[in-house]
Amino acid sequence: MFSTRTALSTLRPSLGASSRLSQRPIPRRTFVSSTIHQLSEGFLDLAIALPFPPEWPPYSCSIIVVTVVTRLAFTVPFSVWAKNRQWRAENVVVPQLKNEMPVIHKQVQQDMKRDGFRGDKDAVIAEINKRSRPIAAERRKRLLKENSCSPIPTIAMPIVTQLPLFVGTSMMLSHVARAPTVFDAEAFFTLTSLAHPDATLTLPIMLGMITLANVESARWFVRAEELEREQRVARWTAERRARGENVLEPRRIYQTALRIMSVARILIAAMVPGCIQLYWVSSATFGLLQSWALDYWDMRRRKRSAVAGKEGSSV
Repeated sequence: MFSTRTALSTLRPSLGASSRLSQRPIPRRTFVSSTIHQLSEGFLDLAIALPFPPEWPPYSCSIIVVTVVTRLAFTVPFSVWAKNRQWRAENVVVPQLKNEMPVIHKQVQQDMKRDGFRGDKDAVIAEINKRSRPIAAERRKRLLKENSCSPIPTIAMPIVTQLPLFVGTSMMLSHVARAPTVFDAEAFFTLTSLAHPDATLTLPIMLGMITLANVESARWFVRAEELEREQRVARWTAERRARGENVLEPRRIYQTALRIMSVARILIAAMVPGCIQLYWVSSATFGLLQSWALDYWDMRRRKRSAVAGKEGSSV
């Protein structure tokens, strides 16, 4: 009898604890979590429904197909839109402003005469440049607005459209990769499982190399005028530094930051599941090919515009 009471008394706390655990409310799903869950279920259904050959891994191929289709549908149109705005800024606004600069300089000289400004040649040139700079900046802002090519929307729109897609797809694949998952049974390339990181680090290294290639290949389609301008800026920067001045170069800082990000992406990608690594590599490859295609299209368009301009001037 004593042993039975002792046993019951020892069981009572655990039974009470289990009853308290069973009475805990089930956490509610938020809008984001429910959306991610629905997208995950839809992705798994899509992977089964797509008519891939039997020897092809269905989930890996579905990740690549979803990447290409979503990028074509949601990012390419906005990238083309931004490229057209950039083209108008470079080939409409800049030449027009360049043609108006003599008029601005003449107006500034008249204002200086009216103000009674006096000085040597260098002082006069410096004052003209000083007074012309804000007028030219205001005129440039007005021309950009008239031609619908303001720089802030041009830069921000591709980022705004790509970031939610990139983050949302990564969250969806992370949800699918939670154990137990069908991703455990599928291997692809150097991945032994889509639910686990690449042990060979092949995909993370590929991601870093593709990102770096996207940074470095941007100079393949640079115009001769831009190269000449960069050389002038480099000489001007060297002269200022020789005089002991501190000069910031935003372009170099930006490129250095992108190179650092290429290395950082390797480290980050090494810690995520293989399905996300595959998605990131697929997305980065698509982005690289898209950049090449848009830059090549822009180069061909500039050549046609230059030929049309020469023919018009000859006539």
